[in-house]
Amino acid sequence: MRREKILIVDDEVEIIELICLYLAREGYQTLTALDGYGAIEMVDKSKPDLIILDIQLPDLDGFEVCLELRKMTKAPILFLSCKSEDLDKILGLGVGGDDYITKPFSPGEMVARVKAHLRRSRMQSEPVTPEHTLTFGELTIDPKSFTVRLSGEVVTLSAKEYQLLLLLAKNPDRVYSLDQLFTQVWESPSIGDPRTVMVHISNVRKKIEPDPAHPTYIVTVRGGGYKFNGSLAGPGN
Repeated sequence: MRREKILIVDDEVEIIELICLYLAREGYQTLTALDGYGAIEMVDKSKPDLIILDIQLPDLDGFEVCLELRKMTKAPILFLSCKSEDLDKILGLGVGGDDYITKPFSPGEMVARVKAHLRRSRMQSEPVTPEHTLTFGELTIDPKSFTVRLSGEVVTLSAKEYQLLLLLAKNPDRVYSLDQLFTQVWESPSIGDPRTVMVHISNVRKKIEPDPAHPTYIVTVRGGGYKFNGSLAGPGN
């Protein structure tokens, strides 16, 4: 079985060595980079399965690096930072990150999150039983090809954005709480920040809603969470 490759990008050698130690114990192959340009070069060369990316780097910041990496790979990107401010989390998820871990961190938590993201990534890349296309108004979701179209035009979503949208669309009118969405999409019932879900929902709305401020597809249920508007379902759904 192929050993999955994980790239750790951080200018603190001690942090890199700690993460490498724990990931190696789990059987993962680790790659390292000390700055942003090194990370971009490593991704282009080695095609890692997951990237752990520090925000504060000596050349480019992690947000800039993430934007470049998203042009090259769909691999999960976990931001690593000594800051815990909401703005940093929102920025990180907004530029294509999948998760956010604050220093100091528990190595056990780090490994758990890595496993969860890799497991979900494997599930998405494995062959699946064909499912019919879901149609809601001008929006179509094809689970066979992982393709989303709006008025015939392809909508580019990150892996987590697509998984959230598909989960909601396959269960129209069912209300999901933030915790339920986090548990099912991130596969981590006890770690993570529910605001992660809110940022991803906001990103999806910006891409599929005619008016994101007044959404018609993904509806907020006050005090409950989110649901997909089943009244828009087309024939065959």
